Amino acid sequence: MSTISTHTGFVYLMVLVSASDRNMTDKELKRMGYLVDNLPIFSDYDSNRLVTDAESCAEILQVEDGLEAVLGLVSDAVPESHRDTAYALACEIAAADGKLSQEEVRLLEMIRHELDVDRLTAAAIERGIAARYRRL
Repeated sequence: MSTISTHTGFVYLMVLVSASDRNMTDKELKRMGYLVDNLPIFSDYDSNRLVTDAESCAEILQVEDGLEAVLGLVSDAVPESHRDTAYALACEIAAADGKLSQEEVRLLEMIRHELDVDRLTAAAIERGIAARYRRL
């Protein structure tokens, strides 16, 4: 049994990716708010919890082995049927500021492995999000 809800797990992943390069940009934060406010997966999530959930994730990340702790909590909280959604949310935040840092790329790989998202599914998600953020 998980100690956090599935929705909180989704938020933790978004915060984790945003914080991975030690620079949570306004674009990433706005994208988190947008996703929580507009995606059907969050329809029964109280968006007033977003800041509280983000802060609790940040607190866990401050302790030794915080990254592993957050990934473990997320893995326990997100059912197998929704792990592709969790990975897609992480990719959305990574793409939000228009550039992928090496830290974000490495973290996405760790998330993919932790959530056991197969490579083909991950590639499809990554390609779709890249297409959404492409500019002329």
